[in-house]
Amino acid sequence: MNIGSFRLKYPFIEKEPAPVFYDEEAASLRLGHTISSYIPEHSQPIVFVCIGTDRSTGDSLGPLVGSKLLEKNIRNFHVYGTLDEPVHALNLEETLVTIQKEHVTPFIVAVDACLGKSQNVGSISIGKGPSKPGAAMNKQLPAVGNIHIHGIVNIHGFMEFFVLQNTRLNLVIKMADTISKGIQRADYALSYHKQTNHLS
Repeated sequence: MNIGSFRLKYPFIEKEPAPVFYDEEAASLRLGHTISSYIPEHSQPIVFVCIGTDRSTGDSLGPLVGSKLLEKNIRNFHVYGTLDEPVHALNLEETLVTIQKEHVTPFIVAVDACLGKSQNVGSISIGKGPSKPGAAMNKQLPAVGNIHIHGIVNIHGFMEFFVLQNTRLNLVIKMADTISKGIQRADYALSYHKQTNHLS
C-alpha cells in the first residue's frame, strides 16, 4: 500500500464526498482518503461501531466489517460489533454506554447497512453526523456516530424487513471487504502520520 500518498486533513471537509461503489477501481483507496479526512487532529480515541446482525443477510454488513477489521489487526481504532459479538437493536444503548465508560471523549464512526434507490445499490457513502439505525424498520434507536459509513445493500420502499432478509450475501461480503480495506488504509495513514510527527 502506498501509505505516503495519504494526507490527513483537518478539520471536517466542507463538501460531502460522492458515494463510492464497492467494485470501482481504487474504491478502498478513495474510502481510506475520505475516512482520513474526517479524523480529528487531537488524539482522542477513535471508535468504529459496526451495527447489524448476522440473522439478516442485508443487515450483516456492519458485523462483517467489524470481523474483517479484527482480522486486519487495526492499530489506531477500537472496534465494536462483529459476527461473534454483534451490536444490534437489543444491545445498542448498552454498547454506547460501555464505549463512553471505556473511552474518554471518543470520536465514533458508525458503520451500517441501509436501503436506497436501485441505481445506488452497492454504493458506500461517508458523511458527517450520526447513523440512525433501524430507520428503515421504523425502530426508535439512538443515533450513533460523529460520522457514518453507510452501504446501500438493497432497494427501499416496500416490506424492508423482507428486503433485508433476501439481500444477496455475495454483495454484502464484497461491500464489507471494500469498506474494511478502506478503514485499514486510514489506519495505516494515521500510523504514518504519527510516526512522521514523532520523528520531526
